Amino acid sequence: MTDTEKKSGFGRRELLKLSAVAGAAVAGANLLASRPAFAQAEELSLKGKRIGISATGTDHFFDLQAYNAQIEEVKRLGGEPIAVDAGRNDGKLVAQLQTLIAQKPDAIVQLLGTLTVIDPWLKKARDAGIPVLTIDVGSNNSLNNSTSDNWGIGKDLALQLVSDIGGEGNIVVFNGFYGVTPCAIRYDQLVNVVKYFPKVKILEPELRDVIPNTVQDAFAQITAILNKYPEKGSIKAIWSAWDIPQLGATQALVAAGRTEIKTYGVDGSPEVLQLVADPSSPAAADVAQQPAELGRIAIQNVARLLSGQTLPRETYVPAILANKANINEVSKRLGIG
Repeated sequence: MTDTEKKSGFGRRELLKLSAVAGAAVAGANLLASRPAFAQAEELSLKGKRIGISATGTDHFFDLQAYNAQIEEVKRLGGEPIAVDAGRNDGKLVAQLQTLIAQKPDAIVQLLGTLTVIDPWLKKARDAGIPVLTIDVGSNNSLNNSTSDNWGIGKDLALQLVSDIGGEGNIVVFNGFYGVTPCAIRYDQLVNVVKYFPKVKILEPELRDVIPNTVQDAFAQITAILNKYPEKGSIKAIWSAWDIPQLGATQALVAAGRTEIKTYGVDGSPEVLQLVADPSSPAAADVAQQPAELGRIAIQNVARLLSGQTLPRETYVPAILANKANINEVSKRLGIG
């Protein structure tokens, strides 16, 4: 096991082992494609460096884990973090990027964000001579993007869904953040899979998940959908690009006694994984990412860049699909439950 894998809690070989007990339709194909970008850890330092850390928000499990890990890693490597959190406010996000550029740090790392909002400011940072790296943002102005394999995540989640519903039936989709690159990739992969299953239909109009009050809003929207489709079997599954809408949708299904409908999401938030572990819960699958590892890897890549190394365009951190079959092992490895 590499040093990177030791820090992450689970590595490629263990992910492959876990995938063997996952559903047959999703037998870890994305994991085979996942790989740490740097097999060997080296001596890294940010001594004397000031690193800007810009977060879109920290209210979600993924965001907070990645944000805190970046701060801790900058300090561990001897640098000074300049960390700012926009609180899910695009206007504040632009202002904080402007402030960071004015402070001229040695590098800026952007965590998530709607590309049309942040990209002009990432370009301004690069034009000002400040290296820009990102986490889960596919920007041409980023020298390196630390991310999960969102193509694999989207494909595997879609295959699990289609397999679970027997290749036919109506599905409800939350698609409120297509401007956020990982959400767009996962959604596109769902559509790519579904087009080969003509008896699977995505109901129109698609739902729009929101921030804040995501759980409450998803609960209300799904309750309204259930009233529109009261017959059992008229809806087979509910899909979302992240798992907080899935949490609200699952709660709505339980409240309405419609637990025959299955829910699917991404991120691996502890509360959703606990629902997946519950045999009676409609939560069928959730792809668990490693947000803290993404944060650490991004900062380590800053150190590599500032030491003169050339970085790959993207650095992938493994993720794994947790379902009813493998949830106990996944939770154990993640230290949840």
